[in-house]
Amino acid sequence: MERTSGRLDVKIGLIDGPVVSGHPDLASEHLREITGNNSGTCTQANSAACLHGTFVAGILSAKRSSPAPSICPACTLLIRPIFAEATSGREQMPSATPQELAAAIIECVDAGARVINLSLALAKPSVKGDQALQEALNHALKRGAIVVAAAGNQGTLGSSAITRHQWVISVMACNLAGRPMNESNLGSSIGRWGLSAPGDGITSLGAEGQTLTLGGTSVSVPFVTGTVALLWSEFPSATAAQIKLAITQGSTRRRASVVPPLLNAEAAYQILLTAIGKG
Repeated sequence: MERTSGRLDVKIGLIDGPVVSGHPDLASEHLREITGNNSGTCTQANSAACLHGTFVAGILSAKRSSPAPSICPACTLLIRPIFAEATSGREQMPSATPQELAAAIIECVDAGARVINLSLALAKPSVKGDQALQEALNHALKRGAIVVAAAGNQGTLGSSAITRHQWVISVMACNLAGRPMNESNLGSSIGRWGLSAPGDGITSLGAEGQTLTLGGTSVSVPFVTGTVALLWSEFPSATAAQIKLAITQGSTRRRASVVPPLLNAEAAYQILLTAIGKG
């Protein structure tokens, strides 16, 4: 973050709730809508969908002067709403069906997203739905779009159609001491290909002008997404495979734990600097 605030040509696909795009603390000139079945802007500021979408957007695209983490405000944020504004309250992990999510992933990839943020859970898993999701993730792989997804907040050991896919970086939530949070899901695929990132007491933008403090794996995901976006901003010639390998510490020995290693942005930067250099 000290080196760059991102580049406009690095596009992030935010598949989430709608966003209060006119929020004074958001870098609104860098927000773009990909309108699905739901509007990209909030019509009910107190809905769970709007709260969640705006909160995650703040971690990525808030102005650096705001109270939010504001990781990469100079990157382009492609807002692809997937959650309807049906419920109120602070639901921390909204869900989508595999078919809805698959369609949204394809739309983000086709709109030029280099990295896609999935701070969500799967609802109503099915064989047909999982197949559609597999095809969408394969499409992202072929087009070189990195997918970053929440490990989930059920406190279980296992996996989903998302976290099992080898192209996906699954994110587990940890506290500020780097220890796994009790509610965060763990599993062999999460441990093998995923990362841990801050997810305890994170403050970002609320939908009605206030700040919110939330936790969980959906909050952790944009820390990894934002790091990918900044690395691509610093190393624009890098391939998706090079970025993914660097950020998941590809130079370390084979992983055997169900707990993934901690996100280390500086180490990823140094790996890329050694591999391809600057400029």
